[in-house]
Amino acid sequence: MHPLVPPVLTGLPPEQPVLTAGELLLRPWQVADAATLVAAYADPVVQHWHGECLDETEAKAYADEWAAHWQAGRRAGFALVRRGEVVGRCTLSDIDLEQGSAGVTYWVLTSARGQGLAPQAVERLAAWAYDDLGMHRLTLMHSTANDASCRVATKTGFVLEGTARSSLLHDDGWHDMHLHARLAET
Repeated sequence: MHPLVPPVLTGLPPEQPVLTAGELLLRPWQVADAATLVAAYADPVVQHWHGECLDETEAKAYADEWAAHWQAGRRAGFALVRRGEVVGRCTLSDIDLEQGSAGVTYWVLTSARGQGLAPQAVERLAAWAYDDLGMHRLTLMHSTANDASCRVATKTGFVLEGTARSSLLHDDGWHDMHLHARLAET
């Protein structure tokens, strides 16, 4: 079958870049980040909203797998680094090159919460996705009970498009999810 509409993007650059946002550095994950990943996924807040935990072996594999995700054009995972310490994560997930779209996910370590790092990282990631990659649309989904993520979405220009009812199972049951989106033109 021959497509009538060309893809928005034909691929990702060969190397994942390092991005800066003020004092925040967004860089590819490294196996050396495993201990921070174990600590992050031991945090009850991260576990609750992301539904995962990691041991040391899984954390090393997690950090190592991001390069393969990048090469396959599926995901772009960034460690958020401030003053030499990993303080969070920000990703483009479910990249659709044909449609020029992706989802945005993030978390910030307990010690770095409330300092505006998540909005700063999301804003920088979005600017890179639009300006450098040529993305058209980014989405951000979070539980309607996750007020902090809703504030991040709003602060970074992701417009609430609707609520997906009972769409994601967390450890405490089914959650309604807000769908926010931001277009390249906005």
